[in-house]
Amino acid sequence: MENTAERIVGKAYELFMRYGIRSVSMDEIANQLGMSKKTIYQYYADKDELVEDAIEIVLNINRSDCQRQLAESENAVHEVFLSMDTVMQILSKMNPAVIFDLEKYHTGAFNKYNDHKNRFLFNVIVANINRGKAEGLYRQEINTNLIARFRLASMFLIFNPEIFPGEQFNLPQLLAETTDNFLYGIANERGQEMIEHYKQQSKIPITA
Repeated sequence: MENTAERIVGKAYELFMRYGIRSVSMDEIANQLGMSKKTIYQYYADKDELVEDAIEIVLNINRSDCQRQLAESENAVHEVFLSMDTVMQILSKMNPAVIFDLEKYHTGAFNKYNDHKNRFLFNVIVANINRGKAEGLYRQEINTNLIARFRLASMFLIFNPEIFPGEQFNLPQLLAETTDNFLYGIANERGQEMIEHYKQQSKIPITA
């Protein structure tokens, strides 16, 4: 049975993803749980601590998703499409302010998130590029380290409201465009045939 701490962080995670972190108060979390704010503070000293645990849920889900996509994919191109299908589902339920709030108001949680991005996700991208080269789908001459860093940066750049204002761009559109540029930029002729093949099956509206 779920214990009280798990209930608290689970509800916090749900509310943060839906409304953004800054706009969700400890009072709101307590109200949603039907408990007093005092009870929450018995388990979490402050909102910072709660945000850190909520972000750990995000990271664990991401690790699990990446492992599943690797196991289920037919090749490197397919792995990217499976990954982006999953991200699309997440974006449909996530408030774009989450990452901005994290960086601006919760340094500890943001550092944890950033470390995950720069270590785990970077290695996932490197492994995918190397896999694509070995499978004869990506161009052999591309600089794996450089392209992996570019891909990682572009994936998170779309969340910056100063560069991509929400009233002008939407996250699924930005994700589609950056994925389009990444895949077509590194794929050889055979790889591009695979892209065309998986475009027909994917939920991502990637255009050539």
